[in-house]
Amino acid sequence: MAKGTKERILTAALEMFSQNGYAGTNIRELTASLGLVKSSLYRHFESKEEIWNTLLDEMTVYYEDRFGSPEHLPPMPETLEDLVYVTMHMAEITIRDEKIVMTRKLLTIEQFRDGRARDLATKHFLTGLTDMFIHIFAGMMDKGLFRRDDPEMLAFAYTAPITALIHLCDREPEKTEEALERIEAFSWHFVKIYGVNKA
Repeated sequence: MAKGTKERILTAALEMFSQNGYAGTNIRELTASLGLVKSSLYRHFESKEEIWNTLLDEMTVYYEDRFGSPEHLPPMPETLEDLVYVTMHMAEITIRDEKIVMTRKLLTIEQFRDGRARDLATKHFLTGLTDMFIHIFAGMMDKGLFRRDDPEMLAFAYTAPITALIHLCDREPEKTEEALERIEAFSWHFVKIYGVNKA
């Protein structure tokens, strides 16, 4: 039961932080949304700051388990088509998984206030994704699937527009399907430019 209450608190906190930011979320409203009194919450967490840090810890693990990270790499594409499949799989997860969407919104809001949120935003929005694709493109070059080029520059060129379209979905959810179509079209365009046809 205690674990269930703790998880309920973290779930409600994620929702409130992603909508109102850290400063705009207060413990009274958080507990009221759960039908709890403050003393019940304080049995699980000493402070709002502890809720915040626990939430970031849990969401980092959640994100990396589902989406990947430089330490938890997605499978290496065996074909050019596989690259598009891996890209679309990652895009679908990051756009459609509500916890990941709320985490991205939370980091977007809080990156200017909190150093840890800033570092996680940089990792999730830029360096982590780029590092994964540096590995992927280097491996695809070694397999003869991509022409030789600087994998770091390729990864940056590949991930920047995809990340921009993912953020578009956060701002304008009604454009999600259009954004996914553009990501897929861009992925095929990239394959056409840099891929090596082994037929």
